[in-house]
Amino acid sequence: MPAPCCSARSTGRASPAFSVAVGPRHRRRATTRRPDPMKFDPGSFRDPSGRILVADGRIFRAVFGAGLDNFEGARTAGVYTKAIARGRLVPMEEREPGLAGEGAQRPYYLLEHPPIDFISYPYEWTFSALKAAALLHLDFHLELLADGFTLSDATAYNIQFNGTRPTFIDHLSVVHYADGSPWTGQRQFAMQFLNPLLLWTKRGLAPNAWFRGSGEGLAPEDVAPLMRVRDKLSFTVLAHVIGPSMVHKRRIAQGLDDKAPRAVTLPKKNLVAILTTLRSYIAGLDLPGQKTIWSDYAGCNSYGEAQRAAKHDFVARQIATLKPDLLFDLGCNSGDFSRTALDSGARSVVGFDFDFGALEHAFARFDADGGRVLPLWLDATNPSPSQGWAGAERKSLGDRGGADALLALAIIHHLAIARNVPLDMAVDWLMGMAPAGVIEFPSKGDPMVTELLRGRPDIFPDYSEEAFLAHVSARGAITEKRRLGEGGRLMVAYDRRHRG
Repeated sequence: MPAPCCSARSTGRASPAFSVAVGPRHRRRATTRRPDPMKFDPGSFRDPSGRILVADGRIFRAVFGAGLDNFEGARTAGVYTKAIARGRLVPMEEREPGLAGEGAQRPYYLLEHPPIDFISYPYEWTFSALKAAALLHLDFHLELLADGFTLSDATAYNIQFNGTRPTFIDHLSVVHYADGSPWTGQRQFAMQFLNPLLLWTKRGLAPNAWFRGSGEGLAPEDVAPLMRVRDKLSFTVLAHVIGPSMVHKRRIAQGLDDKAPRAVTLPKKNLVAILTTLRSYIAGLDLPGQKTIWSDYAGCNSYGEAQRAAKHDFVARQIATLKPDLLFDLGCNSGDFSRTALDSGARSVVGFDFDFGALEHAFARFDADGGRVLPLWLDATNPSPSQGWAGAERKSLGDRGGADALLALAIIHHLAIARNVPLDMAVDWLMGMAPAGVIEFPSKGDPMVTELLRGRPDIFPDYSEEAFLAHVSARGAITEKRRLGEGGRLMVAYDRRHRG
């Protein structure tokens, strides 16, 4: 997915990258055969150097004349090879340019990239994910400078994740470096990396909803007033937030067109110092010690050890049968059942939750053990929409490709009771996420449901096991049911590919 256009005062371009998530069952071995007719991805259009094409579940990058010098220079210098070997950059293989077809603009080079498990956006990331992405960007930039290259921009949208491991995905952002050139992506880096991290660490505010609403990130002039006096004593905050905010306001007051911008010369050693200082500062950022409502849910729930073991067993057997390449774990919490899914045969998992505390636990857990799980923030009743130019640059959750299987544990009562979503609509949405999976249903007698109903009238006469089972059966086959102990929650395995 290309980054949104750079903000005012930033001369860095936005670069095309991946904007499609390909269902793993449709991934094919890379070959030199002609794929199905290629189509330009509608979210890849801002960079004249190249565009992303998709065909037959495969991801290609066309390199046009505007990007030829930089691409050939980086390739000859071994920049791509080294970055790929270090895990900084997504792999590439050159293909015959003629495979792109007879379009109006024939590429000089055609690259093929392996698909990303699931395309995510910065406004869906946890604090730890955004921090990891920022550090990757800075490390990659510093390594490029050592080889005589630089990055043309500093957009967070050029980074994706495989599990908790970030990777840079836009090869055409790598350009020749000329000594004395300014850091054109400085403002963009502040808006999309530094400023959101500062809101988290300095004010304890999750920036995701704000970031999603603005698209381009959080401008220094908007973040600066939220910084306290002690926050402003940091050189990094002064240099990248307070200073740019004051310059922006002064230019607005004086009129942006009163005089031409003054040429800026930045020696390479100074640019390296800026990036190194930023890296050190961001590496030292940590979340304030806040406890959220559900962050300890794994140890505080409505069932005992025997019921919990039965739940793990049910999930493990279903996943062992399905063996999904990509599993969605809705309401993943700290990732206990994501781990069970991995251990039972799932290749990769994207876990979704609304609670940042739980997501941080999950991210730290899988970052430590290397499990291929990406925890993402999701408000299930207000998921990420299609956004950007023509609503095509950043895709909605539903448009990014479904999973092979679904776990929806301890979530349906939050949709139906806490958020007033009719039960049939909640079942419809959940089963629409994947062709097969597991849904857990807690009845009104469940302590967690009782807590959700506390202090409010029960306006949910249709919330019952009978209604739930009828809704599932109307949309697919119920392949197995299991109750977690006497009077406990009901576990249901479904398969939309069959009818009951």
